[in-house]
Parts: sequence; structure tokens; C-alpha cells
Amino acid sequence: MKVIGITGGIGSGKSRILDYMEEKYSARILKTDLAARKLQEPGNICYKRIVDVFGKEILYEDGRIDRKKLGNLVFADMRKLKMLNEIVHPEVKAYVREELRKAEREGVALFLIESALLMEDHYEEFCKELWYIFVNREVRVQRLKDSRMLSEGKIRQIMDSQADEASYRSYCNVVIDNSGTFAETEEQIEKVIKRT
Repeated sequence: MKVIGITGGIGSGKSRILDYMEEKYSARILKTDLAARKLQEPGNICYKRIVDVFGKEILYEDGRIDRKKLGNLVFADMRKLKMLNEIVHPEVKAYVREELRKAEREGVALFLIESALLMEDHYEEFCKELWYIFVNREVRVQRLKDSRMLSEGKIRQIMDSQADEASYRSYCNVVIDNSGTFAETEEQIEKVIKRT
């Protein structure tokens, strides 16, 4: 089974690339942010620790974590973001390991792990290749304003909490430039897939 890690900043179009690869190459997809959400649901492994650290103010009335409140809290304070990451990321990594074992047993040929924190959490231990999806920062800001209706200030706050371009480029062994048309992106993916 070939395992590829895919990363890039918010607004770089990773989801569209994953959808394309699932359709074209029958890739199995695991998004670590969705795994993290699952692990933060009431009764799951991260839930109690998050509530203990950040308080019941981050909960909806039904007891679920209000992700917007938690996000506002941690993206405004890097120390709190680090605390949240220390609770969630080791559990996500354990979840990824288990999903890889399952996929291997099922005979999956291509497995993609998408994570904003591929570098920080050292996903190179699982992945044969690490892909950085690059898009110019201003293009990403405009895409996010259009698609997610976020303010420019909020977008820049999130971007500033993520790794910079030089870090991504030095860590990843494949760069896919997703700044142009999607047909151009498809051509780049095709070349990389063919050579492996």
C-alpha cells in the first residue's frame, strides 16, 4: 500500500485534490481534522480532557464541544493552541495507525492522509511521499472569503498559526501548485503518480 501525506495551508484546495484522487485513483482518504472531531465527541477519548482544560464554557447545552468557541479561544492564544494540540494529536496519530492497519488488511492500494500538521506530528513515519499543496497567500485569502465567508482578519489569524511556505517546501518531497486551473493541477498529479 502506498501512503501519501498531503498538507498545505488553509484555502489551498486540498479537499478538491483529495476528491479528485479518490475518484480517479480509488484512493482511501483520511482527514486528520475529521478524525480529531470524532475523538472530541462526548464519550470519546479527548472529550473529557478538553473540557477539564478549557472549561464547560466551550460546550453547547447538550454537552457537545462548541468548535467555534474552542477555535476562537485557541487561535487567539498560541499557548492554548499548544495545549489543545497536546491532547488531540497523539490520539489522532493512534487512530491513523489503526486505520492504516485496516486498509492494509483490506488490500487498499493508495491511502492519503490529509493533515495541516503533517510536519509537526511527524507523519513521515507513515508516508512514502509528502505532498505540499501550494497556493499564493493572496489567492488563498480570496478563496476563503468567497467560500467560507470568513473575515480577512480571521483568515490571516488562522494562516499565521500555520507553518510558513519555506517550512512546507523543506519538509515535503512533492510540491503541487494549485494556483492555476484545476486541469493544470491534475497534470501535475498525473506526472507524480506515474513516476512512482
